[in-house]
This record gives sequence, C-alpha cells and structure tokens, in this order.
Amino acid sequence: LKNIFKVLLTSVDTKIQETPSLFLGMMRWDSCLDTDEEHVNFARRDELNRTHSEEREEADGPLNFELDVCHQDPEYKSPAPLPHAQIKLITSWEAGWNVTNAIQGIFVLGLPYALLHSGYSGLFLIILAAALCCYTGKILIACLYEENEDGQLIRVRDTYEDIANACCKKLSPKLGGIVVNVTQVMELIMTCILYLVVSGNLLLHSFPYVLVTEKTWSVIAFVTLLPCVFINTLKIVSKLSQLCSLVHFFIILVVMTYCLTQIHQWSWAKFRLSIEFEDFLVSVGVIIFSYTSQIFLPTLEGNMKNPGEFRCMLNWTHFFACVLKTTFALTSFLTWGEETKEVITDNLPSFLQTLVNLCLLTKALLSYPLPFFAATEIVYTCISRGNHSNYRSPLFALGVRGSFLLITLLMAMFIPHFALLMGLTGSVTGAAMTFLLPSLFHLKLKWKKLSFLEKCADISVFVLGFLCSLAGMVCSVKGLTNQ
Repeated sequence: LKNIFKVLLTSVDTKIQETPSLFLGMMRWDSCLDTDEEHVNFARRDELNRTHSEEREEADGPLNFELDVCHQDPEYKSPAPLPHAQIKLITSWEAGWNVTNAIQGIFVLGLPYALLHSGYSGLFLIILAAALCCYTGKILIACLYEENEDGQLIRVRDTYEDIANACCKKLSPKLGGIVVNVTQVMELIMTCILYLVVSGNLLLHSFPYVLVTEKTWSVIAFVTLLPCVFINTLKIVSKLSQLCSLVHFFIILVVMTYCLTQIHQWSWAKFRLSIEFEDFLVSVGVIIFSYTSQIFLPTLEGNMKNPGEFRCMLNWTHFFACVLKTTFALTSFLTWGEETKEVITDNLPSFLQTLVNLCLLTKALLSYPLPFFAATEIVYTCISRGNHSNYRSPLFALGVRGSFLLITLLMAMFIPHFALLMGLTGSVTGAAMTFLLPSLFHLKLKWKKLSFLEKCADISVFVLGFLCSLAGMVCSVKGLTNQ
C-alpha cells in the first residue's frame, strides 16, 4: 500500500467515562469509532478531490504531498475525475461553519410555528432531534472506515454512495448508490427551492408597497444566485457558510432581544395540551429537516485537514444548535402564541421587520451555494463516470449547474408554501438520509462489532425514521393539495 498518511491525532475533548446510559453512549466522543486514534490511517479523498494534489504549509516549511486513497474493497470503482473541482482542504472550524450553516439554516424560522402545532412535545423533539442527528452523523462516518489486518482503521469509502454500494453489493452492485444519489439530489434540490421560496416571501413582506408578486420576487432573488455556476471549490462555499452563520446569529439576537422586551406578555398557557395529529406530524418534519446535515458529512470529513477532530466538531455544532433553536423557538412562541405565523419574522413590528427580513434574505442567498454545489457535484460525477471526454469538460459542468439553477426556480414558482414544503422534504428525504439510511448501513456493515445497546439504538432510530417519513409524507402532501 502506497501513499497512506499516518496522522497522529490529539484529542481535544476528555473522553466521557463508560456509562450504561444509552443516550450518553450515543453522544460520547468515542462511541462510534472505538479505536486508538494514534493508529488511525486516513486516506483522505472524496469525489471532489480524487485526481488532484495540494501543497500544505507546515510549521517547519512547505510540505508537498499528493492525496491518494487506499481502497481495500476489490469491487470499489473510482468515479470519473472532476477537473472542475479543485482541492483546498478545510480546517475543523471551516467544516464546523458548513455544518452550522446546514443545521442553523433559514428553516429555524419555522420552529415557533412547529411549536404552535406540537406544544410541549415540540420542545422535547427539538432536543431529541439534535441528539439523534449527531449520533447518525457519527455512525455514517464510521461506515467509511474498516479495520485492516493490523487493526488500524483505513478509509475505504469516500461517499454516501460508496457506503450504499457496499451494503447492497450482493443484491446489486450499483443499486444502493443509485437510491442514495437520487435521494440526495432530491433533498438538495428541495433545500435550494426552499431558499428561493423564503427569499420571495421575505422580499414581499419587506417591500409591501411595491406591486410585485411573491413569484416575481423569487425570480429577482434567483438572478442574484447566477454566479453560483462559477463556484468550483468547497473552500469558497465554506467562506460563504461562515458569513452566513454570522448573519444568522445577528438575526437570532435581534428577534430574541425584541421577544425579551415583551416578556410581560409571556404565558405558559399558550402551549397546547391537545394537538391535532396531522399538524403534529408536519411539525415533526419541520424539526427534523432543520437538523439535516448528513448529506454533506462524508465530503466535509474527507476534505478536513484533521479528520480526527470531526466528532468533536459535530458534538459542539449540534449542542449549540440545540440550545439556540430551543431558546429561539420558545421565546418567539411565548411572545406571539396562537398568532405565530409560518415565518416568524412576519410577526415582528414594521420597524424591525424590514431590517430582519433583509438580513434573512442575505442569509438565504448565502445558504444556497452549499446544497447547490453538493447536488451539482453528485450529478456531474454520475454523468461523467464514463470515458466520454465531452462530459468532463468545464463547459459541461457549467451546463449542469445552470440547469439546476433553472430547475430550482421553476419548482419554487409552483410550490410557494414554505412550512408545508419544508415538512414534506423533512419527512421524506430528510428522514431517509438522516435516520433510515445511516442506521441501516451501520447495522449492515458493523453488525458483528456492535454491542447489544448499539444495535438497539440503530434499530430504534430506523423505526423512528420510518414512522416519521411515512406519516409526515402523507400529511404534508395532503396539506399542500388543500392549499
């Protein structure tokens, strides 16, 4: 085996002591990859960097190396090279900004509305979803690694597709990859559509005196996103995600500050003790979708300079997301109660609404490149996997991105119902990518090495994801057709 890099990892967290608690086991730093980190060999490469090399500056001077991969699976087939995607490894902080952008996205605006229909159980769901999504993110990355003869962990898979193909290779070598790719692209496209929908809604409420429809505002927002066709590195997306997260924190600060000025109106009686079952299921979809980041994790972990810090990064990002979402949703709902609207900024007084809406618009537009970039890379890789040189040209890559931009605009024009569309996406693709597939793949690939409690945890997550997906899909589609 050549060009395998041995990375000595220093733990940034003190490992939590062994405990019989299933919840603590799920959240523990080392629960998903039980190994001595000093003997972990990382072959860091994914679909975005399989044919490139990069210079990295070290403390004692520049160190040149070429990224290579060590695949021990004899049936593994490397996808076509991506000449348009360039390597630029990201730090743990930059990876954290990308995850934060995904789980602290614009969809946090729908959480107070979800509490309106779920009551006290909604608060519990926000916390539970954070713990479960953090856990499934860890087990998904664990599926990328296998132990070699020396007991060392080797990164033998690069993407979600590779994991699926490994699980389904006895049934069909490519079936799993096809299902995962279709599901990923669906979720990413729906995410992009939602950003356009909410952008149109924000512009409409920011400039109510302009005689322009919401769909027209969505087209205007779409025009500002045209430069996305020229984004060809994850490094650029990471910088945009960092800026997006800063805007997000400013928005949360403004809204919560206003809510605190209305604390004299707060009453716990505003929470419903009885809830409508269908509305509750839609709320579950909204909450789940606000935490989905698994679709980006294999690429992010593969592009990190220090992959050993991935779990710590995932723990902290989900912890802070849970705290902020719970606090934001609770204070907002206590302020407006039954008058809570689908997009919470619609409840703000006019002197704040325009400012916050413009900030949210900026955030929505800055959030768009991450799912857009991921979706186009998946499709481009699938199309260019053959030996046709025409499919690997930069011009063809621009055509793929341009087509996706147009698709998101057209769908945003036809389905402009923000909360219901978010619930549908979260119930179908979000639940599948977040709960169903990670737990199923982890059971399939690691069954002999899992403890009884870990098996029970994976099975429970799978059952929960299936029920949420089925029920939420039915209710969300019914809600959309009734609009």
